Amino acid sequence: MSAKRDYYEVLGISKTAQSNEIKSQYRKLALKFHPDRNKSAEASEHFKEISEAYAVLSDTEKRKLYDQYGHIGVDGKYSTEDIFKGASGNFDDVFSDLFGRSGGGFESIFESLLGRGGGFGGFRRQKGADLLYETSITLEDVFHGKHMEIDLHKDVECLSCKGSGAAPGSSPKTCKTCNGQGQVRQTRKMGFASFVTVGPCTSCHGQGQIIEKPCKNCKGSGITKGIRHLPFDIPPGIDTGDYTIPGEGELVSDGINGDLIVRIRVLPHSDFKRDGGDIFYDKQISIIDAILGKNMEVPTLEGVEKINVEEGSQPNTIIKLKGKGLPRINSRSRGDQYVRLVVNIPKKLDKHQKNLLQEFGKTFD
Repeated sequence: MSAKRDYYEVLGISKTAQSNEIKSQYRKLALKFHPDRNKSAEASEHFKEISEAYAVLSDTEKRKLYDQYGHIGVDGKYSTEDIFKGASGNFDDVFSDLFGRSGGGFESIFESLLGRGGGFGGFRRQKGADLLYETSITLEDVFHGKHMEIDLHKDVECLSCKGSGAAPGSSPKTCKTCNGQGQVRQTRKMGFASFVTVGPCTSCHGQGQIIEKPCKNCKGSGITKGIRHLPFDIPPGIDTGDYTIPGEGELVSDGINGDLIVRIRVLPHSDFKRDGGDIFYDKQISIIDAILGKNMEVPTLEGVEKINVEEGSQPNTIIKLKGKGLPRINSRSRGDQYVRLVVNIPKKLDKHQKNLLQEFGKTFD
């Protein structure tokens, strides 16, 4: 096993970095290496590494321990579960602006670290089903971004027991068999050796708690069918595809929430064609304007822009409007708009027009 890299080196920060600098640097790296955004094999490992570094350095107590003793000080006192549970609020804070929502960050990070379905204590945690929401947006929506509010019919936390599963006025009791651990250890001696096995507690079914008086509304599950009103923002520059809002799928009692998959389709535009951040527009001009040149106006996604058609412009001449394209997602830069000159050649001329063109043609002989 290779030795762990220094956490400060992993995040690319100094040992005197303040909390806001640590958060900002982690967010940049997380957006770059998150498995939902980066499908390369190396990205997943990088994401695990930076997330562990952030979990420690964003926690004051763990950071002090790490600064004094290094990895041994932290690993010797905390399990992986402890490290991430202690920093759950920090992860939720970092990812709170992802699609304009909060929550889901901690479960998503921890799940990514241990693998889907990975759970605390070495037991497999059930993951709720993913939900799919499909929507269509215009090119103008891509340019400006779009705020959306939807109602999802899904499993929600029971309002009667506030998700505890216990009847109002009561509360779950700590399981006496496992002392709230949700697991029991059994030691068996075989000759001179002892074998220790760890398994889910059969009294509480691995929950660590026993509900003596179940809630009548949800029958002790803590979950009921309901409607979740979810606001989120579609960021500028987005393209057709599937995008994930972590933790907004189906709920699972003491498990990992499913995700909401937002399937976005960008509708064709009547005037513009798109290629990534660039857009293309065909400007119809007369043969006279192509020959003599002319100042003209063309539409853009943010209004009207002036262009100069030079004398003697040839058909399919391209005029570039720098920075007049679409915003690039997760970037401050923008694409360009390209205007193609389409010269209209008259198909029918009267006798006078033909005579004029013939006389004009003689001047080139």
